[in-house]
Amino acid sequence: MRSLRTAATAVAALAITLSACTTAAATPSPAAPSIAPSAVAPSAPASVAPSTAASVAPSNIPIPSGGTLAFAGKLVICSDIPYPPQEFFDANANPTGSDIDIGGEIAKRLGLTPDIQNSVFDTIIAAVTGGKCDIIISAQNITADRIKQVDMIPYFQAGQSFVVAVGNPLAIKTTNDLCGKKVAAETGTTEIDYLQGTGAYKGQGLSAACTKANLAAINIKSFGKDSDALLALQATQVDAYFADSPVAGYYTVQHPDQFALSGIAPLQPAFEGISVPQSNTGLRDAVQQALVSMINDGAYLNILKKYGDDSGAVTATDAGTLNKLK
Repeated sequence: MRSLRTAATAVAALAITLSACTTAAATPSPAAPSIAPSAVAPSAPASVAPSTAASVAPSNIPIPSGGTLAFAGKLVICSDIPYPPQEFFDANANPTGSDIDIGGEIAKRLGLTPDIQNSVFDTIIAAVTGGKCDIIISAQNITADRIKQVDMIPYFQAGQSFVVAVGNPLAIKTTNDLCGKKVAAETGTTEIDYLQGTGAYKGQGLSAACTKANLAAINIKSFGKDSDALLALQATQVDAYFADSPVAGYYTVQHPDQFALSGIAPLQPAFEGISVPQSNTGLRDAVQQALVSMINDGAYLNILKKYGDDSGAVTATDAGTLNKLK
């Protein structure tokens, strides 16, 4: 994790309070704790139960023969927190967000207790393939590289957006306006790949596009935690912050006095997937069936509306198609 400031006074000056989204009924959620530089919000226990959205009472979906669990009676879910509004901590340091509630509802339909494990995004696939958790729900875009390692069930769709200081003082309105600028993003994400021209974006990186146009390359700043990347923008250490559109929009709505979306329209809409080890086909099929049932009876959309994420809803057909790329 990259430290932003070393002085204690700077830590206090840079801390941001990230308020949780309101529900569809406009009932405010508890405020998330303050985030200080070089630290995530107050650490949650290693194993914590997420909040779950109310739903119909479906029959338990059996896990087919061959499906295994890390711990009997539990669905252990790896998620990299914070990444609001999809995963973040509430005022009591409990995980919440649309991904957390979706995971909780899937566990419920499988007759299991959800167990959230806060995991570093850059090594989160190794965590699930190594048996530390059963599935990943953590705003992972489905990419060709990832589906070589895990099976991914489409559950959400999001583009990528840039956040700038309020008023957009550097007039970042096109991707060429990023050339020569400092841009922050979380390590191991699609955003870093898109900036660098690696992974799924090999040969089409934004920085390389700058140099091909005889403009200065983008000065890419990667951070181990997404919250640190945002804090770098607040501290004016970078010129823009790059994240999935729901996350970018969340911060600008919560802090309109500090942040705004750039003039660049959301880039590269892509499916996000629930990751399951390729060897665990029984669990994968049960999780997929639970998600499809949630979509069909409305529980899924209710969860997304609670966090203002409903524009990224997928269909039952999408969810029923494994490893679906753009």
